[in-house]
Amino acid sequence: MERDRIDELIGHWQRERPDLDPQPMAVVGRILRLSGYLERRVNDTLKPFGLAVWGFDVLATLRRHGEPFAMAPKELMQATMLSSGAMTNRIDRLEESGLVERVPDPDDRRSVRVRLTRKGRSVIDKAIAARFQEADEALQSLPKRDRKQLADLLRTLLVDLETET
Repeated sequence: MERDRIDELIGHWQRERPDLDPQPMAVVGRILRLSGYLERRVNDTLKPFGLAVWGFDVLATLRRHGEPFAMAPKELMQATMLSSGAMTNRIDRLEESGLVERVPDPDDRRSVRVRLTRKGRSVIDKAIAARFQEADEALQSLPKRDRKQLADLLRTLLVDLETET
């Protein structure tokens, strides 16, 4: 099996601190490095659509929510795990770009909903297709059965870590 930078770092720690078990870093270190590479790939994929990951997340959340592609800001905030201030900033920026609009909430006249515009829906539909293709390309070195196994293992780890917070 081919060695990577993490193998080299683990070797250094085994030599310098044989009293420590560096094997957990084999997983965590690789996940962190992969995160950086994958985020750059995603941003490169989204750039032609005038989007970055932050905007894609908001638009994709609205899109997958279904007709009428609108949510209350608080719902969006919870779905994207953002603070109120960060969500307001993102909505403002997407609204300035003509991708979302604030509309009155039909169930509560005191509230608004954030809704995809026609332009926003067109952009996110194209960006989603590109994003799914990019994700598939990023995993080309893994057979389908290994992808499933990796997804299951990562889910287990993520669920456990999310319950800690």
